[in-house]
Amino acid sequence: MTMTCGTPPGLGTTFAGRLRRRRQEQGLHKQELAARIGVSLTTIQQYENGQLPKGEFAVRLAGVLRCSLDWLLAGRGDPDRPSEREEDLVMVPLVEARLSAGGGSLETGSEVLRHYAFRHDFLRRKGNPSRMVLLRVSGDSMQPDICHNDVVLIDQDQREPRPGRIYAVSVEDMIYLKIVNAVPGKLILSSVNPAYAPIEADTRDQLGDLVHIIGRAVWVGRELE
Repeated sequence: MTMTCGTPPGLGTTFAGRLRRRRQEQGLHKQELAARIGVSLTTIQQYENGQLPKGEFAVRLAGVLRCSLDWLLAGRGDPDRPSEREEDLVMVPLVEARLSAGGGSLETGSEVLRHYAFRHDFLRRKGNPSRMVLLRVSGDSMQPDICHNDVVLIDQDQREPRPGRIYAVSVEDMIYLKIVNAVPGKLILSSVNPAYAPIEADTRDQLGDLVHIIGRAVWVGRELE
């Protein structure tokens, strides 16, 4: 029997095959994909063995893999061109203000509290929808711009500090929402409320491992009681 080069049999003809193929094309390890989706490594392994993801996890999987949900689940259409239906809404998780293992990003696994729907085109104008999370604000240090109990949309892809922009920043095991300005060897974390003095976070040597910019705040919303 003559073998030809190309995609191995089954890789791309089933959901498990399409998932594995797309993950490899995106250069993602299973553990990294699991962290970005907010599930366990075991769950990703189950997906690649043929178990179909449920509800929002399917949407988030397609978002991280940058492919059409119809193609991923059913093999229909062009993987790189989402249908209009898929582009309408994205469900963004509201998470606890808690860092994932290793620091530098917010925990999005078991700590998801709920999801909020956003238009895909709106999120694309703001940044990377697949890397966005919502965070509830605690405290009054950013008043009057951002108030206690507001919900802030954080794009975890935007980590390079731009002067005067607001970021979620972790310092040791604490998470702050602050205006970030960078000077040599330091990040200056400032509040809007003048009652709070700026925080100077040293980024040199080993101290730099304790300071992480999680992502930029790109939207704020308020729930009325």
